[in-house]
Amino acid sequence: MQFSEDRLDSFAGRAGATRTIHIWEPAQPPRAVLLALHGGMAHAGDWVTPALYLREHGYATAAYDLCGHAQGPRADIPDFDIFLEESALFLDWIRSAWPGLPVFVIGHSMGGLIATKLGLRLPPGAVAGFVLSSPYYVNAIPVPAPLRAAGVMLERLAPTMKVPLASLTDVLTHDAAITARHHRDEASGVRASEISVRFGQALQRAQRGLTLAGWAHPLYVVLAGQDRLADTAESGRLLSEVPPHLLTCRVEPDNYHENFNEIDRDAIFADIVAWLDTRLAG
Repeated sequence: MQFSEDRLDSFAGRAGATRTIHIWEPAQPPRAVLLALHGGMAHAGDWVTPALYLREHGYATAAYDLCGHAQGPRADIPDFDIFLEESALFLDWIRSAWPGLPVFVIGHSMGGLIATKLGLRLPPGAVAGFVLSSPYYVNAIPVPAPLRAAGVMLERLAPTMKVPLASLTDVLTHDAAITARHHRDEASGVRASEISVRFGQALQRAQRGLTLAGWAHPLYVVLAGQDRLADTAESGRLLSEVPPHLLTCRVEPDNYHENFNEIDRDAIFADIVAWLDTRLAG
C-alpha cells in the first residue's frame, strides 16, 4: 500500500478481470462513501490527498484502478464503455461493502467525464450526489481534422500504437512535491506517460455530442482557470445546461488541472465537506 490506504480489495470487472480497490476510511463507521474515479493515465492511488482529508471528516473513499491503467507506461483500453460498465459494477460493490450508507461519486478529469456519463444513466436518488474536478468534457488543445482522420485509420490498423503527446506532468499542479510523486509514479509504471491510438479515439468519441440537459443529481464542480488539458470555458458552457438548483460550481482562477492536488486544496476540500454535510442533512 503505497498511498496511505487503510486497505486494498478487489472486484470483478468485465469478463471477470480483477480490478484493485484502494480504500481510505475513518476508524469509526463512515458517514458516507465516495466512489472515486481517477483521471486518464493516472491511478487510484492519486486520490490519497483528498481521501486523507475526507477520512478526517468522517468520509470513506474507495477508488479502483481503471481498465488499462496502473499497468505500465502506456494506457490502453478496448473501448470507453468498459469504464461505465465497471464503474456500475464498482457501485454495486460499494453498496454491498457499506450497506445502507449514502454513496457520492467523485471524479477528476477523465474520471469526471466517466462520472458524468454514469450519472446520466442513473435515475434521480440512485446516489447522494456527484463531485467533479476539471471534468474532461472538451480537450483544451483541439485536434486538427486531418489528425482526427489519421487517428481513425490508425485505430483500425495499429490500435495499440503510441500517440505522440507532449508531457504535461509539470503543469498539473503548482505543488512541487506532488509533481515529483507523479514523476516517480511514471518511472515505476504505476502512472502512464503515453496512451494508445484506440484510447485516444475512444476518449474523443466519449466527448463528442455530450450534453448535460438531462442531468438530475446534486452536483458540485470545481474548475481550474489555468487548465492545460480540459477546456474550462467549454466545461462551463456544458454545466450551464444543469438545472441551477442542482449545481454548485467553484472556479479557481490560478489553478492548474489537478484542483485536488493544488496548493489551495484545503479550502476546496473544506467547501466540499460542507457541501457533503448539507446533502446528508437534507
